[in-house]
Amino acid sequence: MGLEQEVRAGDLCLVCTGQSLEQNRRSSAPFCPQTNPAGPMAGENQTHVTEFTLLGFSHGQPFLFILFLAIYLATLLGNSAILALVFLDPQLHSPMYFLLSHLSCLDICYSSVTVPKILANALRPQATISFGGCLAQMFFLMGCAGAECMLLAVMAFDRYVAICQPLRYAHAMSWGVCAAAATGCWLWGMLDSAVHTLLASRLSFCGAARLQHIFCDVPPLLRAACSNTRPSEVALHAASVFVGLSPFLLVVISYLRILATILGMPVATNRRKAFSTCSAHLLVVTLYFVTANLNYNRPGSGHSPAADTLVSVLYCIVTPMLNPLIYSLRNQEVRGALQKAVWGQGRLGSPGGNVGAMAGLQPHAASLVCGKSLVAAAGSGVPAQAVAVGGTQPSPL
Repeated sequence: MGLEQEVRAGDLCLVCTGQSLEQNRRSSAPFCPQTNPAGPMAGENQTHVTEFTLLGFSHGQPFLFILFLAIYLATLLGNSAILALVFLDPQLHSPMYFLLSHLSCLDICYSSVTVPKILANALRPQATISFGGCLAQMFFLMGCAGAECMLLAVMAFDRYVAICQPLRYAHAMSWGVCAAAATGCWLWGMLDSAVHTLLASRLSFCGAARLQHIFCDVPPLLRAACSNTRPSEVALHAASVFVGLSPFLLVVISYLRILATILGMPVATNRRKAFSTCSAHLLVVTLYFVTANLNYNRPGSGHSPAADTLVSVLYCIVTPMLNPLIYSLRNQEVRGALQKAVWGQGRLGSPGGNVGAMAGLQPHAASLVCGKSLVAAAGSGVPAQAVAVGGTQPSPL
């Protein structure tokens, strides 16, 4: 009876690993966990995996290397410039730029988790990653993703309070509130990531572990596993609601309120500038949240690995490159600070500085709308309360 059970188990392993029963005995490989994928003994029968093969590099490796290297360098340059300017320029020591500096730090971490390993694998005949390295990459990737979702919601709330409830801005976005919000975003992302990483570490794999991707993430790991993946799937769906959908709804509601206020501006030129800037912000935020949701909530079948890779690249590699361009480098205040740092000119010597000097405090107050300088001339339609708040904001840095 015991021999018959062993033969049946060996037949199943033959299907899963491609090895014969005799080869399985010689290599002392454990039986395939598919014999009881959801049972209590599945973890004891798992194949010990030390390395994953990444199959997303089948074609165009030199092109991928050049493409990802250019994206990574642009991400590092843009976000590092934002961090340096916010730290060095006292006029950028405000809640809005404090939050932007955390976004830039997140984007640098986000890209550095995946792109260097992608570049190294693009130059190798076979792209691989160790089991421990895969879990570490997944932990920091999902941690940065969760933190960025929450941070984008906090930034949207900051802009909503600044333009829609300006008299409450100094109290609602004080230094203590900003520090607590930024810390909470980081901790929330790491806590969410720890849950997913712990569940993924308990998965078992049959034979050679191959991932249809260019880096490690939860969905390709679940598709490669041959043990019970139900707990990880439930955790992913729960995170999609609490970490992804909830912040996105807050962002959308905040921007809708902001746009409603913008439409009440008496000057058409100001409305066009404000609408253009807010639309760019909302487009990037929507791209990030939609691609992230598609990445973690796609069905287990009926889609191509190439589509999965493209979606993942959009939300965790391309978006960090776009964020400094959309949120900061189009801002007149940031451009003025950059010119001052590079050429040593004061704000009056730079194009952005001349505009700011002519308009007094109003460009700064108007910059609270969607985080940009939306009004470039005196006598704009920004409420007087916003000007008063803009001149008395706390300096979180």
